[in-house]
Amino acid sequence: MGESSDSVSIDIDMVPFGGKECVVKTSRGSVSVFVCGDQEKPALITYPDVALNYSFCFQGLFFCPDAASLLLHNFCIYHIDASGHELGADEISSDFPLLNVDDLAEQVAEVLDFFGLEKVLCLGVTAGAYILTLFAMKYQERMLGLILVSPICKAPSWTEWLYNKVLMNLLYFYGMCGVLKECLLQRYFSKEFRSGEHGAESDIIQACRRVLDQGQSLNVLHFLQAINERHDLTKGLKELQCKTLIFVGESSPFHTESLHMSATMGSKNCGLVEVQACGSLVTEEYPLAMLIPIELFLMGFGYCKQPNFPSSSSNGPNPTSPLNHSCIAPELLSPESLGIKLKPIKTRADINI
Repeated sequence: MGESSDSVSIDIDMVPFGGKECVVKTSRGSVSVFVCGDQEKPALITYPDVALNYSFCFQGLFFCPDAASLLLHNFCIYHIDASGHELGADEISSDFPLLNVDDLAEQVAEVLDFFGLEKVLCLGVTAGAYILTLFAMKYQERMLGLILVSPICKAPSWTEWLYNKVLMNLLYFYGMCGVLKECLLQRYFSKEFRSGEHGAESDIIQACRRVLDQGQSLNVLHFLQAINERHDLTKGLKELQCKTLIFVGESSPFHTESLHMSATMGSKNCGLVEVQACGSLVTEEYPLAMLIPIELFLMGFGYCKQPNFPSSSSNGPNPTSPLNHSCIAPELLSPESLGIKLKPIKTRADINI
């Protein structure tokens, strides 16, 4: 673990699932980081979407045996939560200045400095994807690659800006009320997934509601305000050289913006996976759709799955997954495309909800 500077200190509390929760005090406030795995391994940084924390936003993906054999076998995972979004967080003091997106990206850099991390792979969802992309543009020399889920990269449109203003007013005056939770669920999940089978909510939707109930409303408001004041990254994306893999659900509110981001970066550096019948939070709604593309992407960097690890697909293709081997474009399976020259692909499997 890296040496602490005067502006950075840490408080560690051991938690379940074989990791440790760290509170890293940066010059821009405290950040909760959950460290999972051998810190001698290469680093994978995660950053969740608005109002979520690592325990929900990435649980579906990392609990897949195939993902564990690939990601946990090769990387030490550093789950960064936005300030005040961690489990059991206190309300951020009103005396502390509000952070903008550049401050949040610099927080990521300070976390890396503390742990002594040089080059990292990053995985972010929507707002978290924006923060990690901004970090990558500021610190290209520290980037191994980007895996982005339903990312945003442009300044908010007037409709998004106004919609977020309404959400912020709800947060300020009413807290995490029922209307606000419904709005956030629409942000994360497709309509079909929210409705559930026979009208009954799935365990994932119920778990998400509990996570939202436990959050600090004003802390969520601060993060949402920073994202609502974000600037356009399009120009910088054209100069971003790190290899990038983008996932987006076709029912995501950010589908068009994710396609714009992929097109701007170009097929030489960016691969695109569109997941049918899925919202923004692919990591929870259809994590199995991410496994094969991530495996191919990481093969380009020399990483492979742990041998003889139990596989969720060992008993044949999963019928509920919107992606399987037959859905991958043949070009992506060529050696030049394994993380070296990714080409856009699109899932075509039929989904039975």
